Amino acid sequence: MVDLGVLACMLAGWPSSIKHLQSKEVMAKHEEKQQRQQSCQAVGAPDGGWGWVVVGALFMISALVFGLLRSLGVFFVEFVQYFEESAQAVSWITSIGVAVQQLLSPIGTAACNAYGARPVIMLGGFLSGLGLILASQATTLTHLYLTMGIISGSGWALVFTPGVASVMQYFTVRRSLAMGLGFTGVGLSSFAFSPLFQYLVQTYTWRGALLILGALSLNMVACGALIRPLGPPKVVERAESSSKSSGCGSFFSRVCDYFELSLLSHRGFLTYCLAVTFFNAGYFIPYVHLVAHSRLVGFSEYQAAFVISATGMTDILGRVISGWASDLQRIRTVHLLTTWTGLVGVFLLLLPLCSLGGNYVGLLAVSLAYGFCAGALTPLVFAVVPQIVGMECMLGALGLLQLIESVGGLLGAPFSGWLRDLTGNYTSSFVVAGGFLILGTLITATLPHFFSCTNPPPPSPKKKAKNECTEDGLLKQTFSADCEHEKLHALEDVRYSDRDSEKASYHNHTTEPGSEAEHVPLTADRTEAEGACV
Repeated sequence: MVDLGVLACMLAGWPSSIKHLQSKEVMAKHEEKQQRQQSCQAVGAPDGGWGWVVVGALFMISALVFGLLRSLGVFFVEFVQYFEESAQAVSWITSIGVAVQQLLSPIGTAACNAYGARPVIMLGGFLSGLGLILASQATTLTHLYLTMGIISGSGWALVFTPGVASVMQYFTVRRSLAMGLGFTGVGLSSFAFSPLFQYLVQTYTWRGALLILGALSLNMVACGALIRPLGPPKVVERAESSSKSSGCGSFFSRVCDYFELSLLSHRGFLTYCLAVTFFNAGYFIPYVHLVAHSRLVGFSEYQAAFVISATGMTDILGRVISGWASDLQRIRTVHLLTTWTGLVGVFLLLLPLCSLGGNYVGLLAVSLAYGFCAGALTPLVFAVVPQIVGMECMLGALGLLQLIESVGGLLGAPFSGWLRDLTGNYTSSFVVAGGFLILGTLITATLPHFFSCTNPPPPSPKKKAKNECTEDGLLKQTFSADCEHEKLHALEDVRYSDRDSEKASYHNHTTEPGSEAEHVPLTADRTEAEGACV
């Protein structure tokens, strides 16, 4: 039988025990957050190590996305003959895939902000392979629009931009070189995939070839698994702080955080997006019309094909050398970018002139120079982004940049084709393409601090309210104040719970004279820890 005195003592100490448990829970949560902040502060860009594995993953991703897109022309004739459709109708397959990849890039970056790059890239690799596997069973062109265009295009959107952002997060000093090495997959795969796809079509028909390409694209799931996160997703941390300080954040503010919509009022970012849109409008025109132009001026099919192959080789060389030169930091990255884009524009203007009169050597020389400069500008286009908006907003900036620049990619090639139909040759097409590159170069020169010889300081974390993309300082201060008040009470409860239960109830609302002095250093440490990981 239970002693009534013991039972009475247990009941008397029950309230203080509850408070003791609650205070321990508060302290545990506080320590967990401090550890998370310390880990966030300690983890930085390693500039090597596992980062080179991530570069290898980007190499495979760029090869299986844009290398595959460049080589889909092998299926063009097969689709026209099998479905008995016009060339214009069949060409929409690739156009839809590219458009979906660029238009949905902000969704891919928003998902990375919420869940991290690894699961997003793995999902994208699965969708890319699924679309091609389903396309192998297509019976109409509409099926190919839905499978290769929309499903695979959605997968490419979830794979490419998060892969680029992962490499940029792993590197600081050698970022441009890492980007250049990762993008060499596009040039190398363009060489390998065209004859490979032709062999697969001849051996297994186009259906078997697409089935094999779908299985090959599933390797991007493994590439996504290689991405090791350097820290917790940024927007998740911000959402936790917002929920603790204000109860529940508004839906619109959550959307702005995930998609980084505050960048749409960032003058430097909008200027850069406009410049890259003009770059995109003229960049791909030689890849579309250079072979046709070579045949039109009288060169053989073999000679025209060799021009494209040689251009691809110098494209690979340009990507690596440009990244290495940028990492030397002798010249600002944005200045190197404008140099390469200006040269690309000049070589595009010279290309039709050097091929007049059947001058094959002149055409080949200008094409080689164009390929080198076009490859050199590619990694720098992405490397400039964090210098404009800061690493905090780099993910969202890449997604919005791809969305905006898609306008130039979609309109550039059709406009060039319209000029060819209007004039009967490709001279005006290359002249206009060169004009787009030069115009984009001039717009880049209007960026803030462009004419400075040194890089401007990174965006300040205290300018979020002024449409700069950083952590929300007001929410952080509010959360810090709430946690400070909660911790002071928790410390009192912990000290009092160790005493007798009766004394604890008696001193429940009192404070010893030295308690405030004891709490001051803890408050200072708390405030310092809160601001450590901005």
